[in-house]
Formats: sequence, structure tokens, C-alpha cells
Amino acid sequence: LLHPVNYYKGNNEGQRAPKSSVSEKISSLLRAMSQPTTATTELPGPPGDTAAAFAVADIVVLVLYFAFVLAVGIWSSIRASRGTIGGYFLAGRSMTWWPIGASLMSSNVGSGLFMGLAGTGAAGGLAVGGFEWNATWALLALGWIFVPVYIAAGVVTMPEYLQKRFGGQRIQIYMSVLSLILYIFTKISTDIFSGALFIQISLGWNLYLSTVLLLAVTAVYTIAGGLTAVIYTDALQTLIMVLGALVLMFIGFEKVGWYEGLQEKYSTAIPKITVPNTTCHLPRADAFHLFRDPITGDIPWPGLVFGLSVLALWCWCTDQVIVQRSLSAKNLSHAKGGSVLGGYLKMFPMFFIVMPGMISRALYPDEVGCVDPDICKRVCGAAVGCSNIAYPKLVIELMPDGLRGLMIAVMMAALMSSLTSVFNSSSTLFVIDIWQRVRRQASEQELMIVGRVFILILVVISILWIPIIQSANSGKLFDYIQSVTSYLAPPITALFILAIFWKRINEPGAFWGLMAGLAVGLVRMIMEFIYSAPSCGEEDRRPAVLKDLHYLYFALILCALTAIVIVLISLCTPPIPEEKLDSLTWWTRHKKAPAINLKSCRSEAAQTNTEHREKDLVETAAPGEEEEAAAKPPCWKMLYLWFCGLPTSPTPSLSQEERAALEQRLTSIEEKPLWRNVCNVNAIILLTINVFLWAYFA
Repeated sequence: LLHPVNYYKGNNEGQRAPKSSVSEKISSLLRAMSQPTTATTELPGPPGDTAAAFAVADIVVLVLYFAFVLAVGIWSSIRASRGTIGGYFLAGRSMTWWPIGASLMSSNVGSGLFMGLAGTGAAGGLAVGGFEWNATWALLALGWIFVPVYIAAGVVTMPEYLQKRFGGQRIQIYMSVLSLILYIFTKISTDIFSGALFIQISLGWNLYLSTVLLLAVTAVYTIAGGLTAVIYTDALQTLIMVLGALVLMFIGFEKVGWYEGLQEKYSTAIPKITVPNTTCHLPRADAFHLFRDPITGDIPWPGLVFGLSVLALWCWCTDQVIVQRSLSAKNLSHAKGGSVLGGYLKMFPMFFIVMPGMISRALYPDEVGCVDPDICKRVCGAAVGCSNIAYPKLVIELMPDGLRGLMIAVMMAALMSSLTSVFNSSSTLFVIDIWQRVRRQASEQELMIVGRVFILILVVISILWIPIIQSANSGKLFDYIQSVTSYLAPPITALFILAIFWKRINEPGAFWGLMAGLAVGLVRMIMEFIYSAPSCGEEDRRPAVLKDLHYLYFALILCALTAIVIVLISLCTPPIPEEKLDSLTWWTRHKKAPAINLKSCRSEAAQTNTEHREKDLVETAAPGEEEEAAAKPPCWKMLYLWFCGLPTSPTPSLSQEERAALEQRLTSIEEKPLWRNVCNVNAIILLTINVFLWAYFA
């Protein structure tokens, strides 16, 4: 969630460009651009051939970028322990705070966010930046509340936590399947589409060529290196993203006359040709305010503060893609430090994505702010509006040679970092929560191979998904995607909060609460899909539940409704015995029960020394088999085993004492007082800055 397709869908949108979601604009633009360019479909960009305008310096920057990313990926793959579940999926629980924080940022900021967030800023102003600043509170909740419970419980995935907390399998399987569906059909497809679209606008490359190239590079180091490679390359991508976007921000602000000039020029950024008797072409009067009217605002302030918090807690505290980064920390203090760094980094998108989008509209109102369908079609091929070209338009028009290539690298970094995160986390969910149920006696080697093959399957699905996006009818597919994420997340948030804070919750209450929330969310989602928002000047004939109830308000109501159902059913059914909740709730996190069963412990074998070497929990080979195992395998097999991070010879099993020590380390939430205090002080400073920014721009 917190994706561009979720950002801008108010219930009273008369003050902005055509009443279609950002996703409609993206999808329509992609359909137009996937067709041969004609006199009626002009791609945005500078006069002349876009590819020709791409200088040698830009190509050099791009080549250096790809080489650097592959080098970092290969280095981290060699450095990593990749032969066990703990090593491949949780980086051996050896990560420090700074790569975790950078990975938290880049996992969330995909290429779709650059396109959608800047376009939304161009259309409606600053309010959408509140989505980024709200994440600070959720990130601190992750580090200080949720991660301690997850570590104490000794889990790898979020569905696995629910299985330990409630018992049974139906909740775990439901959550795993739901998460995989959401990842494949929202995160992967949207990021690929937005990134490839940006590259097509900027370079003139074929859509499939650019997508396949990006996916190939992404898949290589994700498959080979596991989470260690993903996190270190994410750290590099974050650095490139932040630096490149800051360069464009300063160039844009200088061009427009800094913040005062932006306020003046944006308020008068009206296209020459408008739709008669409408106000769609006028910039919003409250464009420079975060807090907007609770009834008529496009993003009402109670929804932004409270409703968004429900969605943010789902995204940052219960979503596998994000939580997996924190679980890779070597200890709880490093997990907290990563959350603090991620919170600081999430302050920046308001300034280097949202405001540049507004600058783009201020500088190019006739293109970015167009409202007349014929004009918009000539500008970007989409009749519903062109605010979504705001960021690439700014890149092409303002960036000099070399720096233009840097910004293409920034978009590639955003795309690849978010894709690697989803690939690795989806593979984790499939192996831990689904494959191990199908193959209960699967060996460590089999699980590693299955995890890597599943990533290849995801890559193929991603490529096959492109024509489906292209053929989407007037953006309805992306409306559907937005509905899926917005209306399925609140029940999950309610369940995790109650599971952690109230011991009385049991399995029947949790399951039927999820089902009730799913049913209500599906009803609204289907209605949203059937009744699309009217265009500028058209009468709104949608039912009141769509027209008058903002989706952020609906998220809050759905979360409360799910919580009520969970509580009522739990109170009417037998409680879970107290002794079975040790280390599984906030109140029992310090009580040490055998939270890791033997199979999970085998899977969780992780580094126990400074060189991060792991001992696989495999059976010691029989004497007759040792000689055969000792024989050196062929070169091709050695290369294959190295690429997959698999051992070339049997490794000894752990003794009971070693197993107990390993289990103790993996589930320890003890902190050194000094570093605990350092984290607490930094969290307070972060919250102070966050509150100041909210108050200043409110």
C-alpha cells in the first residue's frame, strides 16, 4: 500500500483536473504509448528525437550504474551465507542498522511512486506528502512494538507468526495466498509499468526491451544473493535515488524562484484551453496545506491522520516485504536503528518528489495541467489528463547531459530496489508457508532451490503481465488494484494489533473476523470497480457509499468493524491457554517458551561467529556415503552450487547444546543500555521533527 495508485482518490474532486484516479491517467498513457506514435498521439518530451537527445554522457552514466549495481550484488552474494533459510531469506540475521534503514526506504519508494506521487502533487498539491510523513510513526511502531514480538516468537514470515499465535493452518494459508496475490498483481505490475513507461518516455526504448533488461539484472542478484544482496544493493539504490532526486529538486526550485516562486506560479498554473463552465483547470486553493476540510477535502485531514494510520500500520508493521528487512537485524537495537533511519529518509519524498511535481505544473501548465481531452491526447495520448508526466517532463526539460542519465538511473534504482524486495519476500512466503506444507520433509537444499525457481516464475509472470496492463480499459484495472489494497488491508491491521496486545483473542475470532472484513471490503471494492468516478463537468451518479465516504474513512470503519467481530467471537469461544502464549504477545515477549520448533530451528540455522558461517542442520552422512560425498563434483556442478549458495559437501548437524544456544540468540530481544538509549533519543528527535513539519505545512 502507500502506492501511487492509492494516493489520490478523494470524494470531492471538483477543484482538480479530470475526476479520474492517478491510475487511470497512468494506464491510459501506457496504452497510448504502446501504440505507434501518430499525429494524434505525441509523446511528451523535448522537440525532436528523444533518443537522439540522449547524450553520450548519459549513456556512460547508465552503463556505470548497471556495472556498479551488478558489482555490489556479486560482492554481497559472495559475502553472504546463502545455503540456509536463515541465510538466504533473513540475511543470516547479521544486518546492521544502516543498510536496513536504506532498504526500508527503497523497498517502499518504487518507480511507480516517483511517477504517481509527482503527478498527484501536480494535480492536487502538498497533501499527498502526508502519506510519506505518516510512515514515520508506523516505522517507529515497527521497531519498538512489533519487531520485539516477532523476534521473540522466532518467526520468518508474518503468516507464520499468526500460525504460532493462534494455532491451526487456515489463517496462515489465507494470509500467505492473499499476500502473494497482492504482490504479483499490484506491487510488481505497477512498478514495472511505471518504470518502463518512464524509460520509454525518456529514451524511446521499446517497452518490452526495457522491462526485460531491468528484470534480468534484478533477478540475477536476487536469485544468487538472497536478502543480503537485496539489502546491500537497496542501500546503493537509496543513495542514488536520494542524490539524483535532490539534484533535480534544486534545479527545479532555482528555475521557479524557490518556494515563494512556486507558491505564486503554481496558483496561476492554468492551461490556455479549458473546459467551459467548470473549475477543473484551477489549482486547488488549499494546494499548499496538508490539512484539508474533513467533509469536502480531496484528502480530509481526519482520514489523513487516523484512516491512513490503519493502512500505514499494515504496510510498515505487518507486510512481509517491510518486516523481513527488520527481522534480518543482528539484534533489536539494530532493528530500531533501521526504523529511525527509514523514518528520516521518508521525510524527503515530500521535497524531492511531490514539490518537483508541482514545479512541473507551474512551468508547463499547458502540458502537465491540461484538461481539454483533445489537447491532452495530443500532449500525452491520454484524454483524462497528463499530470502523470510531471516528473519525466521535468527530467527531460531541465536536466543537463549526464545528469539526465543520472535521473534515468534513479528511476531504474527505484524500480529494481522495490522489485528485488517483493521478489525475495514473495519467495520467502511461498517456501515457508506453502511449500513446507506440501513437502513436509523437504531438505534445506530443496527449499533453497524452490525459493530461487519461484523468483524466476515471478519474473515470467511480470513480463506476461505487461500486455494485460496495456489493454486495461480506461484505467479500470488499476482502479481494481487500488481497491484490492485499500479494502483488504484494514482487517489485517486490526488482527495484528489485537493479536499482539490482547491475549484473549483466539483462532475462531481471528479467522471469522478476517472473513467478515474481507466480505465488507469486497463489497466496496466491487462497487468501486463498477461505478467509476465521473469526468470533469459530469454529474456524479455513484452510490452515496462511494461518493460521500472517502476511502480513508472507510478504512477506519472497516478496521473497527473487524476488531468488533474478532472480540465478540473470541469472547464467545474458549480462550487459548495462558502457557501457550509465551513470547507471542507484547505482555509475554520476555517469557521464553520453545518458540522455534525443531523444523523451524533447522531452517533458521544462522551465523554464530564473526565470519557469518552457518551450520546446516542436516543428517551426518553414513560412513559409506562419506567417501562418495567427498569426491569432487564436476566444474559445472561446482559453479551451480556456488550460484545457488549450496554446500558442496555434507556439513555436521548441531548438537542439542548448540541448537539451544542458536535458538536463544535468534529469539533474544535483550539490548545494551547504551544503544537502547541512543535509539530512544533518536526516535524522540525524529518525532519532534515530524511534528514540526506537520504543523508548519498543516
